[in-house]
Amino acid sequence: MEVKIGVQHAPREIVLESGQSAEEVERIVADALAGKAQLLTLVDEHGRKVLVPAERLAYVELGEPERRHPHVSSLHPTLHTHSKV
Repeated sequence: MEVKIGVQHAPREIVLESGQSAEEVERIVADALAGKAQLLTLVDEHGRKVLVPAERLAYVELGEPERRHPHVSSLHPTLHTHSKV
């Protein structure tokens, strides 16, 4: 699932693809905002951890998983047609 994290005083948001479910990410964010954790800790699809101080969170946006589309040329082989008039 795609997760976008806005951090206060940071010019850009953090965007990551997480293997965690939407419910799990929502619980982790809620715990950080409630003061149960000092850090928002998420794991991306490659196993890397993203740590953000809870007091610096501006927003967290949960989106649909990024769908990877096969390359178009692998679906439609190029046909070369030569016609003579």
